[in-house]
Amino acid sequence: MQNLSYVDRLLASAQRALQAVSGQSVASRPYPPLTGNAPPAALSDAERRRSAALIRVDHVGEVCAQALYEAQALGAREERVRCALERASREEVDHLAWTRKRLEELGDRTSLLNPFWYAGAFGIGLLASRLGDRISLGFVAETERQVEQHLWGHLERLPAQDHASRAIVAQMKEDERAHGFAATALGGQALPAAVRVAMRLAARVMTTTAYYV
Repeated sequence: MQNLSYVDRLLASAQRALQAVSGQSVASRPYPPLTGNAPPAALSDAERRRSAALIRVDHVGEVCAQALYEAQALGAREERVRCALERASREEVDHLAWTRKRLEELGDRTSLLNPFWYAGAFGIGLLASRLGDRISLGFVAETERQVEQHLWGHLERLPAQDHASRAIVAQMKEDERAHGFAATALGGQALPAAVRVAMRLAARVMTTTAYYV
C-alpha cells in the first residue's frame, strides 16, 4: 500500500467497504473453532439465540473497526502510522469473517444496519485522523481497550458449552489487546475523560441496537 496514490487508496478503501458490508471479507488465519480440541456441542434454542445475538454484536463491532481503521489510515500523516493501521485492519478482517461464519453456523443473520454502522464509524475515523496522528492513535488505543472489556463481558455471557463462539471471541480479545498496545507504543495520546465516556455511551447504543437488529 505504500506506493499507492491517494486516489488509489480511496478506491481500495471503497472496495474494502463493500466487502465488509456485503460479507465478502476473507480471513487469512485459521478459523479458531477448528484449531481447538473441544468437540462441537449441541445448544438449546435459547442458547443458540443468545450466542447469535452476542456474535452479531461482535460482527457489528468488526464492521465498525474496518471503517475506523480505513478512515484513520487514509488520514494518517506519517507512513509508519499508516502502515500500522493497515496491518491492524487486515487482522480485523479475520474477525469480520469469523463472526459472519459463526452466525451462519448458528442459523442467524448479521445486523440489518451494517451500512449505517460502517458509514458512521468511517466519519468518526476521519475526524480522529484530522486531529493528528497522536490523537488518532490514542483513539485506537482507547477503542481497543473498551472493545477488550466488551469481549470479556461476552465471554461471561456466552453459553459455557458454545466452544466455537468462545474460541472466536477469545482470539478476538487477544488481538484487540495487541492492537491497543501497538497504538500506544507508536505514540498514542491519552484521550480526555469526557471523550472516553462519550465513546462508551456511543458503543452502548450500538451494541444494544445490534443485539436485536
